Order: sequence, then C-alpha cells, then structure tokens
Amino acid sequence: MADLNAEVNTVIHSKALMLGLNELRKANKLLDITLLVEGSSMKAHRVVLAACSDYFAAMFTDPMKEAQQSEIQLIGIPARGMESLLEYAYTSKLDIDRNNVQDILSAATHVQMNAVVLSCSAYLESQIDMENCVDIATLSDLYSLSNLKHKTYRFICAHLEEFSKTPERDNLSCEQLEYILSCDYPVDCSEVTVLQIVAEYCVKNKVTLENAIKLFTNIRFDQIKTIDLHVWPRFDYIDESIHSPYYNVMRTAGFQQKKSCKKKYINSDLLRSNILTNTRGMELALVKIGGFYINGVHNGLSFALPDEKRWHPLTCIPHIEQCNYGTAVLGNDLFVVGGSYDVCLKEYIHGFGFRYSAGKDKWSTISPIQSERCRFSLNAVGNFLYAVGGVCDQIEGSEEIWEEGRRESNCEKYNVAADTWEYIKPLKENRSQHAGAAQGHFLYISGGIDRHLVLPSFWRYDTFGDKWHQKSPMPKPRADHVLLAIDDKIYACGGWFEDPHTGTRVLISDIDVYDVATDSWYLETRNPVPTFHAGITAVKNKIYFVGGLLSDETINCSSNVQTYDLLTKEWSTQTEWEGSKPTWECTCATFYVPRCREGL
Repeated sequence: MADLNAEVNTVIHSKALMLGLNELRKANKLLDITLLVEGSSMKAHRVVLAACSDYFAAMFTDPMKEAQQSEIQLIGIPARGMESLLEYAYTSKLDIDRNNVQDILSAATHVQMNAVVLSCSAYLESQIDMENCVDIATLSDLYSLSNLKHKTYRFICAHLEEFSKTPERDNLSCEQLEYILSCDYPVDCSEVTVLQIVAEYCVKNKVTLENAIKLFTNIRFDQIKTIDLHVWPRFDYIDESIHSPYYNVMRTAGFQQKKSCKKKYINSDLLRSNILTNTRGMELALVKIGGFYINGVHNGLSFALPDEKRWHPLTCIPHIEQCNYGTAVLGNDLFVVGGSYDVCLKEYIHGFGFRYSAGKDKWSTISPIQSERCRFSLNAVGNFLYAVGGVCDQIEGSEEIWEEGRRESNCEKYNVAADTWEYIKPLKENRSQHAGAAQGHFLYISGGIDRHLVLPSFWRYDTFGDKWHQKSPMPKPRADHVLLAIDDKIYACGGWFEDPHTGTRVLISDIDVYDVATDSWYLETRNPVPTFHAGITAVKNKIYFVGGLLSDETINCSSNVQTYDLLTKEWSTQTEWEGSKPTWECTCATFYVPRCREGL
C-alpha cells in the first residue's frame, strides 16, 4: 500500500511540476533563453529544454558558446515544428496530423527529442496507404527510421502489382526501386510482372543504363522462363524494337544470372503448383498453431526454421481463445475453421472461419461453416477445403442422420473462390478426433472415435465423383492422431487407443504407412518417446513431433521437438528449441512465411 501511495504521489507531483513550469512560461517569468526560428522568437527555460532534448542538454551544459547566450539562432528547423516541440516539452501533449507531421519530425530529429521522433514514426506507420507510401518511404530514408522503413517498403511489396498501376510508381527514385527489388520482402505478383514493372519504369523515367543494370540485376530470372527473355515486344509499353538498350541490359542480366547460378531461390516447382505466386522473401517454416500452455489455452501462432531450431512469434487467431478447430493450408494461406471455447466451464461450439495470408501478414474472415463443429478434420484438396465429421451442432438442411442404428458423419466442402460452403455425401460412420490427408484428388480419413469406440477404419473420398470407399483398416485403432501425405505414401503418426482390459488410454508409438498403390499398411518405425496430443507435421523429408503430454492423467507436458528423418531412418530426440514452452494439443502445419520480420 505504501508503494502505491508513493507512486500516486509521484504522478501528482510530476503533473504539478509540469503545470507550474507551463504557467511560468505563459506568464513570461524566469525565462532565460530565446530561440530564433525562421524569424519567430520562442522563449523557454533552459532546464526544461535540456531535460527533454539531448541536443539542448549538450548545448547548455557543455563548455559551448551557446551556454552563455540569451538568444540562439536555430537553422534548418521549421518554426511550426519547434512550436509543437515546446508545447510537448511543457505539457506532454503532441497533436500530430498529416499537415504537421513532417515539420514536427524534422524539428524533433534536429534537436534529438527521441520520444517525439518515435511518436511521429508510429503515426506515419498508421497512415500508410497507396497514395502516400512513397512520401512516407522517403521520410523513413531521410530520417533513418528503420521500423517505419520496414513497414512502408513491406506494404509496397505486398501490394506491388496494384502500386505499379498508380502514379506513385514513377515517383520512386531509382534507389528506392532498387531497394524494393533487393529488400527480400514478399510480393503479390509473379516475377514476370516484377520484370514488366521494372521495364516500364525504366522506359517512362528514361533511367540511365548504369541504373538500369542495377535494377535488372535484382530480377530473379530463375523464376522466369528463358523464352520470356526473347519476347520483349509483348510489353505494349516498350518500343517495338528488340534493339532497345533496356532490352539488351535485361537480356544480359538474365542470361548472366542463369549461367552463373549464384542466386538460388526456392524451387520453381512451387510456382507451377500455385503454392506461391513468387518466392521473394518467403521461406519454408514449421508453424505451431494454438494449443495449451501451463496457464491455459491460447490463440498464438509461432514458427521455426528447422535448421535454426528457434521459435519466433508469427501472429494470433483473431477470435476468443479456442481449441479443437480445423486447420488446413491452401495456396500458402492458413485456414482456421470452427472449434470450441469455454465459458464458465461449459463448452460452446462455433462455426466461424478465418484465413491468414502469410505473405501479407493479414487475417480475413470467411463464411461460417454450415454445421458448427469441433474435433473434426479439415483438409485442402485441389481448390477446395473439406470438413469431415467431428462434434457437430445439428442444423436444418444437413444430411447427418441415423441409419440402421449407425450415425453418419456430416461433411461439407468450402469453395475458396466463391466463399461458400455446401454439404457433400456424408461418411457412413460417425467419428470425431480423427485424421485426414489429401493426395491427388482423393481425401483419406482415418480412425477417430464413434461415441466411446476408437476406430481403425480407413476411408477414401473421391472429390471428382463425390463417393466414399472403405479401404484397408489401420493396423490398430487410433484417435487424436495425424495423417501426413508424403510422396505416394500416407503416414499415420501419434494418437492413442483404449486398452480393452483396463479401459485406459495407451499411447501409440508406431508410425504406420499406407501404400496407396497396394492398399496395404506396414510399420515404418517406432517413436522412442511418444506423447499424447503432440503437434505433428512434415517439413521436406522429416517428420516433426512438437510437445505433447507425457501422461494422459496429469499435466506433465513436454517442450521438446522430436524428428524422424525419412531418408536416413533415424530419430533425433532433441532438447528444447530456443523459445520453446511446454505445450500440448497444438496443431502444426508447414507453409512459407516472410523471411524479414520485425525484431528478427
């Protein structure tokens, strides 16, 4: 209580001191310095200026001639900006708007009032749009505002195709465009479009050949077919002659880069498969989604680059803290659908959906699923998402019925382009806490729970024919497990089954593999340290197991990451990665995240 009173007294005293000093200024009392700025005279107290500004502190306390002067001429500082700084020094109030921000920033930078510089930078960050982004980028360069520079150039790159169609594109300096091409932020268009943007910029702005070489050298020609380097005239804004000097510069840069192979980026197969529009600024990551920490459920996402073995914060699901939702990755966008949340120890199921674009670091909502559900599977097949089973809130119009004493699993398909859900043929088995994986145009569903029975069954859904086919069952029943489709095999990892004699849950250490060609299963390996409710995914040729519970009866959870290498057939039971927390029931996924992020 004494500490609280002391803190309150400090605040009251600070406010009284500021009010007193400002009253003295207004009454023209004890003022001992006059600042001459652009023909204006501004009176103040040296001690106040020195307390707020490193510039004035050095001027008035070091053996400088200004320390003995009653008037000081300030050159290169806008008067309006200096007036705002004086108001801030005496009142802590700073009214920033689009009309005065540059004057305030210029003055604050000159007199080294760092708190004001940061406030101006934060204001400009909040104002970035298509019409002013070049001006803000110029200010960030001029005043060396690194965080503002990062935000502004990342915005331009994330909207590069739209930006290139505005007059602002031609307001860029060559140095700024070169930075855009070299900064390695994600862009929203193909590399051929980037090439077109650079070519048009060079022609319209009559760029020198020296600068054109710098620009074209930063084009990633490994993502452009060689034949495209021969069809310059198809760019309708270019001189029809292929003997254009810019055309020759472009071809030279392209062929030299392809020949030297010094720049190696992500495999261009990703572009052909529509996983990514462009590989600029993106790298493949293991992403951990939600789950439970010791202090409860959370909505946070974090990612790790497996070679670095370090977790970084990524984003947060924009919803009340929840669990048991479905997740799927389509076109490098993450979809989070449905799930449940607790209110006063009662579980509520919802059908809301969210879409996260990693390239733009942006969330958006999608249409709610028709049957609110949790503990279901969500998988991407082609350009659609498929939701199967789970614990559903039955609504009118669904096909979930009882047939011969056996309940069916309600299933829906989401059309990403149209943002609509529709029911598809139900699965002739009731299940929740199951797993799903996609291969080609087929969706595979395994295991799960039918009321209290853990299932071994394995089904395949033909998305072209809207038909379900039962396939060879898994070697043992599984619930709360994961299916991973890798090459032409499907790997069943993790999970548990119920011991028929004791009724207790038994961890499954086996990784069983389904051979699509032979409709048969075989044992791949056994996990040396299995856990309940681990996050499981594959990155390239390795399967990762993240966290999990060591016991199903107590909260004894792990923060370790285990790895199984499909090529060497070796396990790596690793210690905690940097930034690890004990966790369970997290979902893991693999997609490309921006390479350059704040704080990294």
